[in-house]
Amino acid sequence: MREEYGAFQEAGAEIVAVAVADASTIDRGVRAVINPPYPLLADPDHKVAEAFGVYELLSSNYAAPSVFVIDTDRSIVWSYVGRDRSDRPSVATILENLP
Repeated sequence: MREEYGAFQEAGAEIVAVAVADASTIDRGVRAVINPPYPLLADPDHKVAEAFGVYELLSSNYAAPSVFVIDTDRSIVWSYVGRDRSDRPSVATILENLP
């Protein structure tokens, strides 16, 4: 997603990543290694993951890898929930499903 961020911006979309971890863990891990150009939010109490129904689908204390395309009216117009930790849609697939 990091490498294709420009394609999302050109399509008028924004990426927001949410991790079931606290902010310091995210800072030491993902931000320190990948440094994504989009917001990466902490969800240590997994409230966001639970609200989207993806918490503990695969194993304890994890959210399934998921993508939700949310329109400007806040409705979910497309979603993908992975069947395992490496199951993620391609960037092209996500871009094709933008409103």
